[in-house]
Amino acid sequence: MIKSYKDLEVYQESYRLAIEVYLLATRLPADANELVKQIKRASISVPLNIAEGYGKRESRAEFKRFLRIALGSVNEIEVLVEMLKDLKFIEAQHYNKLAESYMVLGKRINVLLNKWK
Repeated sequence: MIKSYKDLEVYQESYRLAIEVYLLATRLPADANELVKQIKRASISVPLNIAEGYGKRESRAEFKRFLRIALGSVNEIEVLVEMLKDLKFIEAQHYNKLAESYMVLGKRINVLLNKWK
């Protein structure tokens, strides 16, 4: 039973990934500073928007709007992680793991978006 946003699997996964990305970002070199700022902001945005949207779930349209914002941040992170890989700030193996995790999260957010009544 879902009693709070913390019970949503997409929230739990987005929170876990945000912590992982934030920790990764703190280990990147200073010359990646702009990417670091942006990826931190985007990674935090996903669980925050899921939580805020859930708080407004009485309005189906509002909850879905926040899920769409979270999905946009997922897409943003996918691009940023790819840039970090292409600029040689992270290894391909780490990129593959993060890219796959965010792709799955995006799909799960889409499922929730389409099924929420």
